[in-house]
Amino acid sequence: MKTGHIKKRNLVMQVVLAIVTLGIYFIYWFYSTLKELHIANGKDEGAGMWTVFLIIPILNYFAAWHYASEFAAFNGDKYPALLIFLAWIVFAPMVWILVQIELNKAAEGVAAS
Repeated sequence: MKTGHIKKRNLVMQVVLAIVTLGIYFIYWFYSTLKELHIANGKDEGAGMWTVFLIIPILNYFAAWHYASEFAAFNGDKYPALLIFLAWIVFAPMVWILVQIELNKAAEGVAAS
């Protein structure tokens, strides 16, 4: 699994950026991290389309499921896709924090799973 392209991000700064941009940063974060997950999982396209789906009602559930599936594949099902998807529906910031922690581990060279 390729992880050299994964960028380490500061969670506190992400929260500040999300507040300052009135949540727009979260859309950017979704796109950036999904693209990183795609590349790590051997894919290279589609992050833009899924990001558009994220902001469209009903399709946003499909985008959340896709993201959860990519994250589950990335971490070897340490966190199953269904669990991540349900967490996304109940309290999305929990997924944001969990995913970023795992991506930061991968960026630092620590095993993601």
